[in-house]
Amino acid sequence: MARDILKTLKDEHDKLRALFEQVKDTTDRAVKSRAELLEQIEDNLIPHAKWEEQVFYPAFKERADREGLQTLAEAYAEHHAVENSVIPEVHQAQPGTPEFAGRVKVFGEFVDHHAKEEEKTMFKMAREMFSAEERAQMDEDYETWKSSDDAQKAVMNEKAKAVGAAARQATRQ
Repeated sequence: MARDILKTLKDEHDKLRALFEQVKDTTDRAVKSRAELLEQIEDNLIPHAKWEEQVFYPAFKERADREGLQTLAEAYAEHHAVENSVIPEVHQAQPGTPEFAGRVKVFGEFVDHHAKEEEKTMFKMAREMFSAEERAQMDEDYETWKSSDDAQKAVMNEKAKAVGAAARQATRQ
C-alpha cells in the first residue's frame, strides 16, 4: 500500500485512543502503570502535534479556502488548549488519585474530539488539496523527522514545559 500522511496520522490517533482506553481501565492502585501510560501518550502525542503545527498545518493553510482556514484555526486552538491547560493539569495530579483519572479522561476526550474533527473534516479537505505523491512525500518526511534530534528536543521541551506549568499552578494554590 502506498504511503500516505493522512493514514499515518489516523493510525497515530487510533494508537492514542487505545492508550487512553488502557489508562481508563486502571485503578488508583496502578500508580506505575498510569505513569508509564501517560509517558507513552506524551511520547506519541507530542511529535505528532509538533509536526502538524510545523509542517502539515502550514502546508494546509497555503491551499485552504475560508472553510479550511476556520478548520485550521480550530485545530490550532485545540492544540493550544491541550498543551497549555489540559496536560499541565494532568501533571498536577498524582497518578494514584481519582483526580488523575478524571483529568486523563478529559485529556483523552479532548484528543479524541480533535482527532475526529481532523479525520472527518481536515483530512477530507487535505485529500483534495494534496496529490497522492505529495501525501506520500509528507509521510516520508514525517518518518525522518520523528527520528531526528529536533523531534526528541520537541518532546523533551514539551514535557518540561508541562511539568513546569503544573509546578507553577501548584504553588499558586
